[in-house]
Amino acid sequence: MDPNGAGLSSEWMAAVLGAKDAVEWIYRGEGAANLVLAYCGNAPKFVGKVLRIQKVPTNGSECENGHSALTKLEGILWGKFEGIVSAPTRETAGQLYVQKVMCPLLGSEHVDAGIHVLVSREFLEAVEKKVLGQRPSWRVDAAKVNPLCDSVLLIADHSKFPHGIFKEEFCVSVEIKPKGGFLPISEFIAEENAVKKKITRFKMHQLLKLHQGKIRKLSKYDPLDMFSGSKDRVQKAIKSLFLTPQNNFRVFLNGSLAFGGMDGAADSASYTLDQAFLDGLKHIIVAKDGMHIKYFLELVAETIFKSRLLDRLLEVQKLDSIDIEGAIHAYYDIVSQPCMVCREKDGSKLSGRYSSLHSKPRDEKLKIVRDYLISSTAKDLSLMISFRSRGNKDLESSYKVVFLESTKQSFDYKASFIDLDMKPLKKMEYYYKLDQQIVSFYVKMAINKGKEGKVVASFEFFLSAGSVLPENIPHCPDVSEDVVLDPSTHGSNKITSHIPFSFVNLCPSDIPKALRRHHLEPALCNFTIMVSCYNLENSSGHCLHTWIVYHSLPSCCCPARRDLLKASKIEESISMEVMLCIQG
Repeated sequence: MDPNGAGLSSEWMAAVLGAKDAVEWIYRGEGAANLVLAYCGNAPKFVGKVLRIQKVPTNGSECENGHSALTKLEGILWGKFEGIVSAPTRETAGQLYVQKVMCPLLGSEHVDAGIHVLVSREFLEAVEKKVLGQRPSWRVDAAKVNPLCDSVLLIADHSKFPHGIFKEEFCVSVEIKPKGGFLPISEFIAEENAVKKKITRFKMHQLLKLHQGKIRKLSKYDPLDMFSGSKDRVQKAIKSLFLTPQNNFRVFLNGSLAFGGMDGAADSASYTLDQAFLDGLKHIIVAKDGMHIKYFLELVAETIFKSRLLDRLLEVQKLDSIDIEGAIHAYYDIVSQPCMVCREKDGSKLSGRYSSLHSKPRDEKLKIVRDYLISSTAKDLSLMISFRSRGNKDLESSYKVVFLESTKQSFDYKASFIDLDMKPLKKMEYYYKLDQQIVSFYVKMAINKGKEGKVVASFEFFLSAGSVLPENIPHCPDVSEDVVLDPSTHGSNKITSHIPFSFVNLCPSDIPKALRRHHLEPALCNFTIMVSCYNLENSSGHCLHTWIVYHSLPSCCCPARRDLLKASKIEESISMEVMLCIQG
């Protein structure tokens, strides 16, 4: 068995987890498809392990979601890999996909396919009831534990080291979503989408997410930095992820989440740095006060740079050699449907190239789609790296070692790729539509970049019910309309002010000052500020876009956070960010 805990034997299948066993499993987190529980009991065979339990949509029927296997076409697609096609359930096929497809590509030392453990329906129902209060409400509304599963996946807890000679050592782990690390060069990318060859998908998608309200701040992270092979650029990537973690950067201390979003949402409020997190780092990093986080981020960057962990991942991502704009044509032929893309782009300059794709042999089309789906797994996965300080440098270790020059310390580390989900064949159409939505929105914003015009920004302040509002709110001379108080649908009060400005005069960092002019102290109020922009020179006067600028300002202004981010000039970056969004 390797240090990561992979290669578990079939003896795990002997026991069946029942209702009484649920008490020994605690909520760790969840994604769109699975609930993750960590073991807190004393049974040696489960210590250091987590369970991945399949979820189903809340509004779906159990019959539909219980034991669905691969479709006939998926069987043809993955037929070359032993066991996947004959798997009785999609979950079993997914485990074999990790074992047979992803493990050889990424390396067995960094991939844990896990093993299935039998469970009773009573165990699943007990787990569902136990963790209900810990799950984010939006996750509860969207999905539930699948009660028809007869087994769950048992894998190593990659946020910890297995107990051994270092049993009392402190462990810190970081989970990173690297995202796609290259720019496509496919000849099948339409001319109007040529920006894809210059700007990463991640950066373009950020702008769309901001517009949709899924995130409140643009990330400065660029995957090209992470995959560059340059030490300085890798350090820049890690720092950018830390400053705007979204769902792409989380830190665990001894297996417990200490920084980042618990709920897996693209934007979470749990980014504040509490004292427990800072104290935890002191067990690992030897440094003066105020320097532990800096050196921790250096440690992560040094490990990624020296280990070349992402080189192999990039190779797998590049299996997508013709982009979704090319692969979608092969997909429509495989499913024996008329190509909707060719129908939409009839007469375009690329019509001839599309014909070359449709004329390829079926085996080549299958390979194109299969490689694209494998690449999608590689672009969506997470990298988990765990560290512990080596007190005795001469003691042999079964783990790899990294030396941090800044603190003159050596660390054991182990790295694992996780969340290696098999992508359903039917998602090809979704991938294409999302790709076009992301690019078209980015191009639309870029066209408007630099255009000046009279615009009205509608700032809506949604204050929490506990905030105290003055009886009379004075009119500000720089506000075109009186400030209006009205009940909010969120059960709070809402203040709306309409402030005219030109692009060059916009300064959202002055919002806290404006609040004080209304006798509202930002440090005492929890609020969300919505900025909606209207073009006055457009006869329709329609709303251009809406962004969420701040949420719960106190989390930005707490002393620990403020001191830590002082150098990053967070207020100025927010101002520039909104300026960028409105300009394009």
